[in-house]
Amino acid sequence: MEEEGNTNGQAVDSRLPQGQNAAAGTSTDTIDEGLPEDQFPVDLKAVEHLSEGLIAHYLPNLQNSKLALQELTQNQVVLLDTLDQEISKFKECNSVLDINALFSEAKYYHNKLVNIRKEMMLLHEKTSKLKKRALKLQQKKQEENLRQEQQRERELEREKQLTAKPAKRT
Repeated sequence: MEEEGNTNGQAVDSRLPQGQNAAAGTSTDTIDEGLPEDQFPVDLKAVEHLSEGLIAHYLPNLQNSKLALQELTQNQVVLLDTLDQEISKFKECNSVLDINALFSEAKYYHNKLVNIRKEMMLLHEKTSKLKKRALKLQQKKQEENLRQEQQRERELEREKQLTAKPAKRT
């Protein structure tokens, strides 16, 4: 609690607004209404010396603590930067793994395409052979049909020739 000297030489709580000091209800503006003014005289030099002593006692430790906190903060920043770099390296590794997976997948599908192409070529060869065979069979069938037709015509011709013809009267 900070106390300042009032214009009357009395102690006043500086944390309270001026209106609250007046609202305390005494004409002497003291913090505690029940105590008379002269019971606790305040020596400003003693307060100043005590404050300086307190500050001198705790200030080195506080400054050391401040330096330690600054060093820790700097170390934290360095660690965060390092962590970010490591994270980016892991992301790179993951992307490399993804790329490797893509390459292996591409290789798999390339092999699949090569196999499909081979199968298509084999099927093309087979269909070509089957078309040739079908064409040959069709030609043989046509030749056979033609030959049978010619055979029938010959047989009919022969039968005509073999049938008895009435002789002509002369």
